[in-house]
This record gives sequence, C-alpha cells and structure tokens, in this order.
Amino acid sequence: MSLELRGITKSFGSLVANDSIDFLVGDGEIHAILGENGAGKSTLMNIVYGLTSSDSGKILVDGKELDIKTPADALAAGIGMVHQHFMLIPVFTVAENIVLGHEKTKRFGLLDLETAKEEIRRVSKEFNFDVDPDALVETLPVGIQQRVEIIRALIYDAKVLILDEPTAVLTPQETDELLRNMKSLRDKGTSIVFITHKLREVQEAADKITIIRRGKVVGTALPSASQEELASLMVGRPISLEVEKAQGKFGKPVLTIENLNIHDVTGRRLVKNISLEIRSGEVVAVAGVQGNGQSELAQALLGLQEFVDGKIILDGKDITGSDVRECLHAGIAYVPESRELDGLIGSFSIAENLILDLHDLPPYAKGPVMFPKVVAKEGDLRVKEFDVRLQNIQDPASSLSGGNKQKVVLARELSRPVKLVVASQPTRGLDVGSIEFVHERILAERDAGRGVLLFSTELDEVIALADRIAVMYAGEIIAIVSPETSRAQLGLLMAGVRPENKASA
Repeated sequence: MSLELRGITKSFGSLVANDSIDFLVGDGEIHAILGENGAGKSTLMNIVYGLTSSDSGKILVDGKELDIKTPADALAAGIGMVHQHFMLIPVFTVAENIVLGHEKTKRFGLLDLETAKEEIRRVSKEFNFDVDPDALVETLPVGIQQRVEIIRALIYDAKVLILDEPTAVLTPQETDELLRNMKSLRDKGTSIVFITHKLREVQEAADKITIIRRGKVVGTALPSASQEELASLMVGRPISLEVEKAQGKFGKPVLTIENLNIHDVTGRRLVKNISLEIRSGEVVAVAGVQGNGQSELAQALLGLQEFVDGKIILDGKDITGSDVRECLHAGIAYVPESRELDGLIGSFSIAENLILDLHDLPPYAKGPVMFPKVVAKEGDLRVKEFDVRLQNIQDPASSLSGGNKQKVVLARELSRPVKLVVASQPTRGLDVGSIEFVHERILAERDAGRGVLLFSTELDEVIALADRIAVMYAGEIIAIVSPETSRAQLGLLMAGVRPENKASA
C-alpha cells in the first residue's frame, strides 16, 4: 500500500512546523524521514495518524484522497503508528493492551482475550518477535515493549507502519533486532515510514530517504549517500562526524567510589560492591545494557537513592548521604537519564529551568527574592550558546521538543563551574548537529580538568569519548577496559561474559 502527502502545511502560532511537504512511500518500501529535532518530522506523522490536523494539504492512500481526523480513521485506512514514547499500560498484560479500545466479547459479555492471544502468537511466530501474550508489560524490556506496539498495529491490519524515533530508547542489540524486523516486515509487503536522526540506521534499513530541515523538504537521497552528505543536508552546513580527542592529561582523583551498594525498598541489591575512581581530565564511560544498575549508580552520586552504603568522595570530601542540593553545590553537574522526569520542571519557564541549580544564589536571587530580568538575560545567553530552538524564553519548558528539552538541561549543567560531570544518556534523542556539539562540550570539560562519568548505551559514543570504559552487568562492574577494545568484545562483556582476568586500562 502506498502513502502520499501533498502540500502538507501546519503552523503553531508563528512557528511553521510543516511547510508544503510532499512525500511518498511506495508499496513494500522503507522510506526514512531524516531530520534534526524540531524539524517537523513527528508533527507530519501525527497529521497522517489523525492526532492533529493540517492547515492545508492532502493525504492519499493508494492514490485515493482520505480525510483522516482521528487515529481510528488512520487504522481504518490501514495506517498504524508506533510512537517514540510507548502507549502501553504497564499493569496490563500484552493481550489486554492490544485489545484495549477494540474489545470483543463472547457469551455473557465476557472479554474474549483468547482470540487476541492466538493472533499475538500468530504474528509473533510470523515475524520471530517472541512475545508472550500473558506477560505483564511492566516486566518486559523496552525492546519487547516496542514489539508489542508493532504487533498491535499489525493485528489491526496496518499496511503502512509509521515508526517515530523507534530506536531512541533501545540498546544496540535491540536496535539491530528492530532493523532486522523492519526488513522482514517490508519483505512481507508492509510499507514503513521510519522517522529518525541516526545515520547508520538509515543507511542500513532504508530504501529511500527524505530529509526535512526546519519544516521543509530540503532533499532526497539513497542509503548509498555518505553520512557526511546526509548530515550536511540535515543541519544545512558541513559537519564532522569524527570526534577529535586530544591526549588526556590526568590529575588527582576527583571522584572515588568505595564498596558502594544500593538496595531497593525490599532490601534487594541493585548495585553491588562498586569501587571506581575518576581522575581530573578523564572521561570514564559506563557501558552496559540498560537495567543493569547504571541508573541507580548515577542517581546515588546525586543523593537520589535512599538505601546506599559505602563511600562517595568528591575532591577529597565525603558526600555520602548528602542531599541533591548539597551535591550540586559541592560541584557536580548532573545530566539525568530522563529529561522529562528528572531534568526539567515542565510548568516552569525555559529561563527558570536554565538556572534551577543556582536559583537561590546571586546574581539570580537574594534571600527569598528572585530577579527575573537577570534570569531572563542569562537564559538568553545560554539559549544562543546551545542553539535551543524556541518561540519565547518565558514559555513553559513543556512546550519544547524532546531534543530542545535536552539542550536546556545540558546548557544548565555545563554552564557553571564544576568538578565532576555525571552525564546519563546525554545525546539520547539528539540529532547529529546537536550530538557533535554535546561531544565537544564533554571533551571541553575533560580538557579543562573536570572529571566526567558518562553513562551511555551508544557504543559509538562510549568508544569515541572514553579514556576508560567500565562495563556493568547485573549491578557489578565486571571489567574496566580501554576504548580500543573491539565492539565484539564489549558486546560480550555487556552480555555478562566475564573476562578471565579483570584489567584496568
């Protein structure tokens, strides 16, 4: 089935999100839409799926113009969508999530889940998805939850499948599996719109590529195009994809972690006997499949974990048990894993979010009084430096796109003098231009003598930035290796295959 868009235009106030966009995905084709954050990719697909309406333009399926006003209209036309943030209810089973909104009953009004389970098993077998219909969604890894979303679209006979930033929350292994599944779906006749900003994935999976910049189509390409060509079209300027890292000049320890254990409320150990040292002028990257204790370790350094024993020493001072405010003022910059939950206060203005760490200190405040003009002036400087795209700095942070929210967090944390930078997934959801900028800033912090503890599931990022790599598995650091270690060996370590002898680079 083909999907064609003609002249789609959508504005939000003075912001033109989509400007006369033409687009065509053919029958049994993977067509990637490539663009920076805020380029208008998701808005375009939300129009196709009936989540928002266009100001003008046409949507055609197999050459026939359709009036799609709701997701039900889209599904009826054979269009399914898997959103970047999954639309699943954690406490429901896979089968219950899939029938939600399409419930069928049997005798006496009882919910007919068995038919849905059979359909789930059929689709799982056909595409090698391996999904248990009776599993609770909250117990499933993120990659399996994504399969549930895809199965839901396929069960309701989607012939065009829209995947919105589908790899944003996946591990490298889960990403590779998704790309294989996409090709399998295509080979069986499903047309796929693949929204992304990741160049390697586009080259590996797409048949055609459309590039959008600031709401307009600026070019089309084949996957044989170089990454530099694609990146330049995305950002509108030449861009280097190579990370240039100078020889490190390591100083004394900035952070020392000694025999750190973290427990949950039941007493189960989430992090086990971790000891690690980060020197000034050094990037130590923590690699591992998500869910192996990295998040808890990062949070513990900021006083965000309650049940902690062991020692955390920052520049010679024991900060174990300190609260968040004390840790920040002691000299830790923190880029949290979830910008939505932990990085921003959505109802506060963008300007206020840019000085949250220092809101109670001069020149932004004196006693209980904050100085809005000073806050706005400082905010304007940081917005320009970090290329945060917004309409007004006094707008709530919730009005920003995901990538621009991340830029606000980075601007706040990397614009003040600190001793240690703790960065969890700092480039998640960012485009190549922004990633280049973030990498440069992280290395600038390192070269200025700060210690950097980087948590990332992106192996390319880990290898490019790290001076040493600590691999976590099941709450433990099972090896500390050099960034020259092969991807294959790192993959084995991340899967829990322990080396015979732990070695420090």
